Amino acid sequence: VFPLQKLARYLAPGADTARFRLFQPGLAALQRAEALFRSGRDHAIDYVSSAVRMDHAPPPALPEVCFIGRSNVGKSSLIRALFSLSPEVEVRVSKTPGHTKKMNFFKVGKYFTLVDMPGYGYRAPQDFVEMVEAYLQERHNLKRTFLLVDGVVGLQKTDHIAVEMLEEFGIPYVMVLTKIDRASRGLLLKNVLEIQEFVKEKTQGCFPQLFLVSSLEFSGVHLLRCFVAHVTGNLPTVEAS
Repeated sequence: VFPLQKLARYLAPGADTARFRLFQPGLAALQRAEALFRSGRDHAIDYVSSAVRMDHAPPPALPEVCFIGRSNVGKSSLIRALFSLSPEVEVRVSKTPGHTKKMNFFKVGKYFTLVDMPGYGYRAPQDFVEMVEAYLQERHNLKRTFLLVDGVVGLQKTDHIAVEMLEEFGIPYVMVLTKIDRASRGLLLKNVLEIQEFVKEKTQGCFPQLFLVSSLEFSGVHLLRCFVAHVTGNLPTVEAS
């Protein structure tokens, strides 16, 4: 459930671990988040629509979160893992990087909307910048942007461009390290510490705690569901240290 805290055990004695445990929900909060991601008779979780332009986007009626990252960072796989309790929700995952060419909107009951954004970098849609910039600037119901970073290779040049864009627009965001099952403990710890330092020194809008996930092993997925529920205002009481 808490892969980042598990990693903190391998830090040198006396190292500052505050940023490893900022968001630390209790069991009740985790269970409430699980219930939000599980569809039921009175709680439908559906793919709503896709859009290439903002005038095609569904009305901004609910709190919203969006997931953005480099092509092949595992974005659609992570969204599929988040929705795994509702297998009828179809999230297309391709072996070809850059498959997501549009903004894909998923509605979670009457509670929030989750948006799968096109990947940047390799094979990004031609009008990617216009599409994403317009979304970030105009979507007033956007509560948090989840910036996905490959846990094996760490921050890349294209990730820095995404960070600059989020910082410039004053958009609150959080970094999620994907594919942690593919990185050795030493490499993962190195990347985590480097990114934490980068967040501390170079960003203003980024949540100081990183989220570590593996879509394959489901590590960190429960915690990420809980954070999504929290930032969309669907966890009235979250126990945090």
